[in-house]
Amino acid sequence: MRKLTLTLSAAALALGVGGAGIALANHHGERGFAAADANDDGVVSLEEAKTKAAERFGKMDANSDGQLSRDDREARRAQRFAATDADGNGEVSPAEMTAAREARSANRAERRAERQARMFERADTDGSGGLSEAEMVAAREARAESRSERRGGAREGRRAGRGEMRRGGRRGGGERGMRMMRRADTNQDGTVTQAEFDTAIEARFNRVDTDGSGTITAEEHEAAREARRAERQERRGQRGERGQRRGGQSGNTGQ
Repeated sequence: MRKLTLTLSAAALALGVGGAGIALANHHGERGFAAADANDDGVVSLEEAKTKAAERFGKMDANSDGQLSRDDREARRAQRFAATDADGNGEVSPAEMTAAREARSANRAERRAERQARMFERADTDGSGGLSEAEMVAAREARAESRSERRGGAREGRRAGRGEMRRGGRRGGGERGMRMMRRADTNQDGTVTQAEFDTAIEARFNRVDTDGSGTITAEEHEAAREARRAERQERRGQRGERGQRRGGQSGNTGQ
């Protein structure tokens, strides 16, 4: 069972359980959604989601044996260490740790710059290479409208999320993720194959595709994220209430 748990923890990370969901990959907002939207039509189809998921699966399948297992977890750990240990002497020095941290920061800065460039390109409707006052106003209005639509979708998502919590029990995201991965590992052999992974991706896609259109819109994606945020906040509130009750009981016992 311990091997199964370790294996499924790695697979849950690949599926993005408890994070942005689906393999719109360890997606972070618009960047992740846009990355999955391969044809840039503003929606993500199941085929696009599976394609992005396959990329993530390939990265997680460190030994390229077509399945996610404990061996992959150990191989990835070794790869990460080797990448940080630049001189290959078997030890990581403070300078190497600093260099690795700076490389990660540079990657994040590059992604931010790419995101800003995409936003500028969308706002520059006449392709002049600069933004007029009218284009800037139009871009602000478009962002405001998009935020309004997301809030509306988020309310629906929160309602759906609360319903799912009532059906599935009020448990933590990690435990929910492990349940999902146990379901993905349909033959319970402690590994998740590409076929099992694809099946789990499709099931999660269908849950996010709330209108059953066969595609996930940015609004549905955002609603799913908002629903997860609401669940986490509710769980935190419940933990706080339980802690307060326990504290009150302890105080009464001590009197």
